[in-house]
Amino acid sequence: MQDLKVTLIQAKQEWEDKDTNLAHFTKMLNEIENPTDLIILPEMFQTAFTMNAEEMAETMDGQSLTWLKQKSREKEAAIIASLIIVENENYYNRLVFVTPDLQVQHYDKRKLFTLAKEDEHYTSGQENTIVEYKDWKILLQVCYDLRFPEVARNKEEKEQFDYDVIVYVANWPEKRSLHWKVLLQARAVENQCYVIGVNRVGEDANGLTYSGDSCLISPLGEIEQYHAYDEIIMSDMLEVESLKVTRSKLPFLRDREV
Repeated sequence: MQDLKVTLIQAKQEWEDKDTNLAHFTKMLNEIENPTDLIILPEMFQTAFTMNAEEMAETMDGQSLTWLKQKSREKEAAIIASLIIVENENYYNRLVFVTPDLQVQHYDKRKLFTLAKEDEHYTSGQENTIVEYKDWKILLQVCYDLRFPEVARNKEEKEQFDYDVIVYVANWPEKRSLHWKVLLQARAVENQCYVIGVNRVGEDANGLTYSGDSCLISPLGEIEQYHAYDEIIMSDMLEVESLKVTRSKLPFLRDREV
C-alpha cells in the first residue's frame, strides 16, 4: 500500500446541458499537469441535480460513460462521478468508479433526498460499494448519504478495516454548508479514515446557490484541503503512515457495538 494522490474538481454546472458540461470538464481535466491517481467530479456532473430523469438518463454504454472512460485512459487515473442511469426501467443516481483499463464499478445512491422529491423520480440503491484501487479501499457515497452515519459505519476486525477512504460527491446548497463541513469531519473521526467531499459551485435552475466547500479531511478530522465559492482543482496525498498511526494510537473502532 502506497500513498495515493487524489484530485478534486470543484466546478460550475450548466443545467441539463451535457455537451457544455462535458466540454467544461474536459477543459478542467486538461489543466491537471502533474500525474494523479484519482480524480473526483461532483454529483450528476454533466446535468446538475435534476429530477428530469427520463430525459437526462443514459445507459451504461452511453455518451457520458464513454467520455469518462476516455478521460480516465488519457489521464492514466481513476475517475469518480455521479450521473443518471436507466436500467430495467428504473432510474438511478449512480456513482461510477472508472479505471484507466476501462473497468467500471458503481454505487447507487441509497438515501434519496426527499425534500427535492428525489425518491419520486429515482430508485434507491440497497447496498454499499467499496472499491479497491492501488491497495486502498474506497467507500462510495452520494450527497444526502452524508446525513446517515449508519450507512457508512466502518468496522475493524483483527486490524483489518472495511475501508480507508469515504468519497462523497454532492450538489449541496450553500444554505446548509455548515452541515456539510461538520458532517464530513464527523465521518472521518468516527470511522478513522480519510474523507473527501466534492461539491459544485454556482447557481442552478431552481435558484439554489452552491458554495462548494470541497475538502479533504484526515483520519483525525483535520481539514487538509478546503476551498469555497470558486472553481478550482485541488490535489493532495492520502498518506498511508498517517492512516496507520491514527488507527494504532486511537483504536476506538474495536469498542463499537456490533
